[in-house]
Order: sequence, then C-alpha cells, then structure tokens
Amino acid sequence: MTTETKLPFDKGFVSSFSKEMNEPAWFEEFRLKALESFEQLPMPRPDKTKIDKWNFTQFNQHTVKSAAYSSLDELPEEVKALVDLEADDKNLYIQRNQTPAFLSLSEDLKSKGVIFTDIFTAAREHGELLKKYYMTQAINADEHRLTALHTALVNGGVFLYVPKNVVISQPIQAVYVHDHAEANLFNHVIVVAEDNSSVTYVENYISTIEDSNSVVNILSEVIANNNAKVVYGAVDYLAKGTTTYVNRRGVAGRDARIEWALGLMNEGNTISENTTNLIGDGSYGDTKTVVVGRGEQTQNFTTKVVHFGKNSEGYILKHGVMKDSATSIFNGIGKIEHGASKSNAEQESRVLMLSEKARGDANPILLIDEDDVTAGHAASVGRVDKVQLYYLMSRGIPKQEAERLIIHGFLAPVVNQLPIEGVKKQLTEVIERKVR
Repeated sequence: MTTETKLPFDKGFVSSFSKEMNEPAWFEEFRLKALESFEQLPMPRPDKTKIDKWNFTQFNQHTVKSAAYSSLDELPEEVKALVDLEADDKNLYIQRNQTPAFLSLSEDLKSKGVIFTDIFTAAREHGELLKKYYMTQAINADEHRLTALHTALVNGGVFLYVPKNVVISQPIQAVYVHDHAEANLFNHVIVVAEDNSSVTYVENYISTIEDSNSVVNILSEVIANNNAKVVYGAVDYLAKGTTTYVNRRGVAGRDARIEWALGLMNEGNTISENTTNLIGDGSYGDTKTVVVGRGEQTQNFTTKVVHFGKNSEGYILKHGVMKDSATSIFNGIGKIEHGASKSNAEQESRVLMLSEKARGDANPILLIDEDDVTAGHAASVGRVDKVQLYYLMSRGIPKQEAERLIIHGFLAPVVNQLPIEGVKKQLTEVIERKVR
C-alpha cells in the first residue's frame, strides 16, 4: 500500500527542464519514466525510524539561480579552508547550490583520458559512456519513491571516469556549497574506475547558512572494475531544518577494492544508506563511518556489505556520538550469499551517549548463506568511560577537556582516514562544535 503524494512538479516541468539543460533524449526519457513510476512505488522503510511525516517531496523551487565563482578568492572562508588554494594542478569541482561554479582538472589527467565534469556536461559530451553506468549497475531508479523522485529531478552532481591502467595519486575533490535556504539538492555522483586503475574521490556538502527548509536527495554510484581501487571520502554538514536522504552504493569487480570514509554531520533529520556489493572473487570493501547527533534530530544509518564473490572481504566500522535529545539508529549488515565461499564479513558499531535524553541503537546483523566463511560482529552503546575519564583527570586535565579528548579518540579511526588535510581539519572542527 502506498500513500498518495502530490508532487509540486509534473511531466511538463521535467521535460522542459531536461530540454533547458540540453540533455540527450535518453536522459529525458529516463527522467519521465521515473516520474511516471513514482506513485506506484513504496517509500523506503528504514528500520526503527518512522519517516511518514518527514518532508521529502514538498518544496517550491527545483533550482535557484546562483553565480559561478570567477576565482577561488570569491569562495566563503569556510569553503576556502577545504581546498588547497596554492596547488598548481587542482583537480576540483565546486557546485554552488545547483550551479556548476568552478572546475579544474590537470592537463596530465586530461591527456590520460580522465573525465571529471558536472553531470549535465557529462550527459551532453560523454552521453554513451554515462549511459553505460548511469543507474545500471549500482542503484536502480525504481527501488522506491525516493530513488524515482531523484531520477526525475536530478539537478546536480558529477561524473568521474578513470580509464584502464590509470593510477591517480592525488585526490579528486568536489565541494557542494549550500548557501540558499530554498535550494533543494538532487545530486547524482558517478565514480567509475576501469580495470587496474586507482582513484581517491573526496566530497564535501557544506551549508554556509544555519537554517534551511531544503530537501536533499543524493545518490552516489561507485563502479570499481577488475583490480581497480576507489577510495571515497565524504563529509556531510548540511543545515538544521534540512531533510536528507543519501544513498551511496558501490560495486566491486574481481580483486577490486572500495574503501569508504564517511563523516556524517548533518544538523537535520537524515536517512543514510551505504552499500557495497562485492561481486567479483577476491573483492574487498571497507566502510568507516562517524556520526555526531545533537538537538532533537532523528537519524538512521544503514551500512551493508554483500558478498557475492569467493574470497571477498567486507569490513564495517561505525562510531557515533549522541547528545541532547538526538536519536540515531545504526544498522550494520554483513551478508554472505550462497557460493561466496572463503569470504570474511566483520563489523563493529559503537555509540557514545553524552546526555540522559540521547538515544542510540546499534544493530549488528549477519546473514550467512554459505558454510565455508568467517564472520564476526561487535556492538556497544554506553557513556563516556569513567576509568578513562578518571585517568585523564588524575593527570591534571579538566573534566571537559578530558571528555573532549576521549570523544576525539573514539572518532579518530575515520577522521584519520580522510586524505585531504583541509577536509580532515573541517571534520575535526565540526565535531568540536557539535559536542561542545
């Protein structure tokens, strides 16, 4: 049974927007088919979190007009802090609300066939290549209402393509600046690493406003083909009042590796899904996630690694800190399909609560359909360790500073994984503000 939801935008609007962006016919058809299926599809059902009253569909503006940045000197100070302004060869994309505002890719990477551009340019100039990967392997448009809505209303995002045998040593960075209270983000990100290639992609979602009524619906697809490696880092920090659905999903081929380092720091209600499908034999998936919740926000985080290939390895590490009246559900799912012999699924979820009214729920789940495997899980929910606190205070450290040190140590496994110093520093500063 589905609940009727009247969308603020119809077929005519979607078709008109597609033509305005000069999209190829297949892209417009993809949008319209998704819009048509919207009413027939159910809403997603995140475990132990009621979202029936959350606003994912009602908003006035699909896009807002924002000026591009003529130079990086025009960036807000908090955005400047994220990028290396002194670097000669920047591999950087900045999107301001829905506007592609800055793009730089080194000549060296261009000469090797690397593509890094906004999703609309990719559709126009690399249409056949984009079509091969756009919602064909990782995420399907008709999974539920929110994936269909996203597909119909995509208004931003990037396409990163790395050809065979190309190894990129420096991180590729995308920054999504949210500076308009009515800007609704439907970003689609695709990262493709062909056979024997390697790339690190790091993205930031950053609100430079304190409050917003925005709806954010983000889908990210990562395709790591045979013997390829993709490291995907992200820090999400969207304003209070923003309702966010984010789905990041990867597909790993034979001997491929996908490693995630996610700092999920939004101030509004959030549903986050992160899935890695280990399709090929010998494939490897590793997800490290940190979360800080405060105020009255409600969040649900589901991390899933599914083993299809033999000798595949999957690891999940999730650490969360809750304060005030914040509520968060942490679901970790390791699934080993029949035939994925010699595979290993390991996970650990730990939640630290800083106040009496805060709530955290860690749910480790193992689903095993094969005999010859190894698997393990650990979960805990508790308060700051009194022994650790006493030890630090006995060394002359004030209680508040001792708690801060314990929290940073608790979250360090993910913070330290982020490959860009500015991004690492930003996440550390956001954590400081949220637990203060």
